[in-house]
Amino acid sequence: MGEPRREEYKIQSFDAETQQLLKTALKDPGAVDLEKVANVIVDHSLQDCVFSKEAGRMCYAIIQAESKQAGQSVFRRGLLNRLQQEYQAREQLRARSLQGWVCYVTFICNIFDYLRVNNMPMMALVNPVYDCLFRLAQPDSLSKEEEVDCLVLQLHRVGEQLEKMNGQRMDELFVLIRDGFLLPAGLSSLAQLLLLEIVEFRAAGWKTTPAAHKYYYSEVSD
Repeated sequence: MGEPRREEYKIQSFDAETQQLLKTALKDPGAVDLEKVANVIVDHSLQDCVFSKEAGRMCYAIIQAESKQAGQSVFRRGLLNRLQQEYQAREQLRARSLQGWVCYVTFICNIFDYLRVNNMPMMALVNPVYDCLFRLAQPDSLSKEEEVDCLVLQLHRVGEQLEKMNGQRMDELFVLIRDGFLLPAGLSSLAQLLLLEIVEFRAAGWKTTPAAHKYYYSEVSD
């Protein structure tokens, strides 16, 4: 019973017409233009970082509803096409809007987390997600706390799954993260703390030990 209310809650940030479109997509996907629905969700995710953190759940629900109703994947195809377009233009997006870029990375990681094919993450998303995380680990990104925060949050969310899909790229990503500590300037103390925490998090098997939790989260709250 709680799940539909969660979906309704996330829709509240849209105008009335769009709310109706999304509600219909969730209940009767065959009655709406699902490519339009995919574009609406991606557009809103790029503007609203709160929505981008949860949009994957809504996308998963629409995909399940469409599959059950018609055995098709129009919405998923439209969604992946838009993700691909934004991925190809990611440097322009980052240059235009740092918040939009952070929202995009949050969104694509959220989609990777929720969408499954035969109970496995989508292979088509593995390298694009890695490429986004690699971009966040570049020196110019590590000097910006918003990007460091995004990098660490997404690794907490999907790092373990990503490593299972391609362990070599995860090793390479963490070489970049460790190198980040050696940057001569531009890395804030909070950024250093976040990067150190994610290095230890991975080293502990993608789990936070009680001692690490106490250390890092008392430092952050201070």
